[in-house]
Amino acid sequence: MTPFTPFTPFQLPLDRRTVATFVKTDSPQVVEVLGLCGLDYVVLDAEHAPFDRQTMDRMVFAARAVGMPMLVRVPDHRDATILSVLDLGAHGIVVPHVDSAADAVNVVSATRFIGGRRGMSLSARFGGYGTRSRAEAVAEADRTLIVCQIESAAAVEVVAEIAAVPGIGGLLIGRADLAMSMGVDGPRHPQVLAAVDRVLAVARAQRLPVVMAVGADAEVAEFAALGAQSFIVGSDQSLLRQAASRLPGLLPG
Repeated sequence: MTPFTPFTPFQLPLDRRTVATFVKTDSPQVVEVLGLCGLDYVVLDAEHAPFDRQTMDRMVFAARAVGMPMLVRVPDHRDATILSVLDLGAHGIVVPHVDSAADAVNVVSATRFIGGRRGMSLSARFGGYGTRSRAEAVAEADRTLIVCQIESAAAVEVVAEIAAVPGIGGLLIGRADLAMSMGVDGPRHPQVLAAVDRVLAVARAQRLPVVMAVGADAEVAEFAALGAQSFIVGSDQSLLRQAASRLPGLLPG
């Protein structure tokens, strides 16, 4: 029998573009289907969708079964939350509301064994259910992908400091919350787009990939031209809604 083999740690590349979608539905079958679609990864949205630990366990299991990297957008910065997600075998985390370099340092520390605060147990999926060595686990933890969401005016002001924190693997620009923070109307307001430009410039200087969450296909080409590398297009729910809404139009007049 072939022994359990953990996946190679996932990183967002700078030399090619990647595409993903959010998963908001409690269904391992949805993850299986998405795994057949050629996506580079998916993001399980535990911030805005109802995923408890047992549900996340099933969803991460399904992603690993089909060989598709899964990041989890965690609901908070607590050590216990981050530890649970990583022990389940997620390939990395997307962290909302990283508003300062101190926030970023705190999150990195929560993912690291050596020099950090992450508690070690090799009995979980991350540890191959006891088949991995301590050295392997420590080495992989040091490569855990951490994507920080820049989604407030305060974060934009100090984005260079956030991006410079060792261990940060990418920046996700949250335009909806950014617009709310700035007190402007919508993610395409000129102030929001100016903030996008600023984050992209900082990311280029730090050689960090930028992730854009987009709701329309046209925005992929738009932000790719500005320098973004990775795109989370809608969600499983919006993709289903868009496809299903076209069906009534198939009926003859």
